[in-house]
Amino acid sequence: MTNAPQPSPDAEDHLPDEAEAEAVLLRLSAACAPGKSLSPMDAAQALMPKDQWQRALPLVRRVAVRLALDGRLMIYRKGKVVDPADFRGVYRLGPPRDE
Repeated sequence: MTNAPQPSPDAEDHLPDEAEAEAVLLRLSAACAPGKSLSPMDAAQALMPKDQWQRALPLVRRVAVRLALDGRLMIYRKGKVVDPADFRGVYRLGPPRDE
């Protein structure tokens, strides 16, 4: 028997808000080992129930861009930091680099 809360019947319809997404992105990026990054899919899966995480991908991208513009997160493409206001394709996320 588990003490985990049971999702409400409409839990699958709940799309997390930006504050929830921000908290998850910052927590996951802070947990990255040095030199490592995380996939937006990882963040979306942490936000939404199984088989629903794809719905959170636009939210993850939007919040990641805002955090990157604020200098609180880095967006990588092919291992290089990209301009958060102008990037396309597959990307990864990570904590800001210490410089």
